[in-house]
Amino acid sequence: MDVFSRTFLPAAAEAGLAVQTLSRHMPVFRRCVGSGDATILVTRCSRPDRPVTGDYLLLLTHRRLVVTQQTRLLHRLRLHLNTELRELSNVTWSPDPRLHSVELAATAIDGLRERFLIRTSHPKRVWQLDALLNHAFRTRLRTPRERIVATIGEVPAATRPSVFRPAVAR
Repeated sequence: MDVFSRTFLPAAAEAGLAVQTLSRHMPVFRRCVGSGDATILVTRCSRPDRPVTGDYLLLLTHRRLVVTQQTRLLHRLRLHLNTELRELSNVTWSPDPRLHSVELAATAIDGLRERFLIRTSHPKRVWQLDALLNHAFRTRLRTPRERIVATIGEVPAATRPSVFRPAVAR
């Protein structure tokens, strides 16, 4: 059994997802996530700005965020979002223990702002989700400065003289 399967099944059981739901979404998840990527979170979610578009299932791994959508009428499954975590920007989440929910928002690489509402059964679970999201997005991602490979016209630091001394013309 690979790492994805070993971590996906306990995360799905913790979320209380039905086996039928998992088996329906699993082929899509398998196409998107590598076998060596560990699952952090699997949960149902909804879109607060589009409440009638269908049911969503969110999968968060150490490297990717995958969201699938199942339409309400025909129960068709489609991939809504599939992106690496480092390609997301402006990731925010707001836990609300009074409403037993966490709202997750992020801007995808194409510039679209995605918002998802994750409902929980207990206020304690809200803080567990907050800790999981903090671990995934704040402690595991590099700063944008580390991602810069080179800037056009910039001299590499190794070849740049530490002190500028003008050459003497003879």
